Amino acid sequence: MSYSALFFQLVQNVLVLLAAPLLLGWINQCRAWLQNRSGAGMLQPYRNLIKLFHKDAVLAHNASPLFRATPYILFACMWLAAALVPVLATDLPLSPAVDVIALVGIFALARVFIALAAMDIGTAFGSLGARREMLVGFLAEPALLMVLFTASTISQSTSLITIVETLAHKQFVLYPSMTFAAVAFFMVLLAENARVPVDNPSTHLELTMIHEAMILEYSARHLALVEWASALKLLAYMTIGIALFAPWGIAEGGNWNALPFAVVLLILKLTIAGAGLAFVETMSAKMRIFRVPEFMGTAFLLAVLGLLTHFLLET
Repeated sequence: MSYSALFFQLVQNVLVLLAAPLLLGWINQCRAWLQNRSGAGMLQPYRNLIKLFHKDAVLAHNASPLFRATPYILFACMWLAAALVPVLATDLPLSPAVDVIALVGIFALARVFIALAAMDIGTAFGSLGARREMLVGFLAEPALLMVLFTASTISQSTSLITIVETLAHKQFVLYPSMTFAAVAFFMVLLAENARVPVDNPSTHLELTMIHEAMILEYSARHLALVEWASALKLLAYMTIGIALFAPWGIAEGGNWNALPFAVVLLILKLTIAGAGLAFVETMSAKMRIFRVPEFMGTAFLLAVLGLLTHFLLET
């Protein structure tokens, strides 16, 4: 393993860590512009994190060690997931571990811990948010797996690195199945990251919130880690989408001269993706929680159609 590979793995790890709040700030700023507001600026998430890290944490008397440890576990899981996705190159030291099923497992592990922590204190809102979060996750994970299996059947591997190399660095081919998979993946992204129309990350209305209900008891550094982890999760999902559906520009193994171009192209892709997400959220309305199963069922159906389309038309 070369020192240059270790260096670029470290660069990618730091890049995703610092870029996640900026991506969230860009999305919030785009939403403000689309709603004819000035907005707080793209650097506001950094200010929020700094403010929270300087506060003193307040914990309930009956909080267990699980409640205290969950923000750190959640942050570690999301940072690991974002660092594993090939956003710059395909031959980094952690590349052999980038299996799409393992990525889904990391997201599921984080969901279990945040749901348990939400129920740990025993508040009504925490339990309500945990139940809703597990419902959304139960419906979203099969759709996400079907999307990933569609890409895996094309590359004959569940390794995300192999999928990127097959789709980006081989002969250009149009796959109709990936169109269905892309729509399903976008619907899963909205649900898994508590975005409109499934959830509203800026609301505190008792009857509608999901993610916010689970973290009402956190404060100071614990809340900062949870919010940072949420930004990392959004970045991880966007980079997974880029790796699956727009992998062009990711540096090929050993081609370190292409890294500067890969960084510029990644910034451009995330800028477009963030603006597109803000546009969709602005044009959508928050749906009732009872409509979420229909929404996720549609995502699963589209993902299955993509997989069937591959077997019927592309093999």
